[in-house]
Amino acid sequence: MTKKQATANLSVPAHVEGLSFEAAMAELNQLVASMEAGELPLEASVSAYQRGSELVKYCASQLEKVEQQVKVLEAGMLKPFADSGNQGSNAGNEE
Repeated sequence: MTKKQATANLSVPAHVEGLSFEAAMAELNQLVASMEAGELPLEASVSAYQRGSELVKYCASQLEKVEQQVKVLEAGMLKPFADSGNQGSNAGNEE
């Protein structure tokens, strides 16, 4: 299974769905920092890990959605850079 397929198959909990990508990342960073600092007791660490896992799934799904949107926007609109450079050099040689 590819990374894209794995991301598409993730189910995101409803209580995470309302967050913006930026808010989810900020919360995830805060959770990681507090877990790394050893500030949380064991039970709170397990809860933080679970919440962090939900946030990671949510962020991954949001990134996948944006990637798909970009692919739709790019379809047929963008050409490889090398092609545009060749056209410019050909046009200069033809004059």
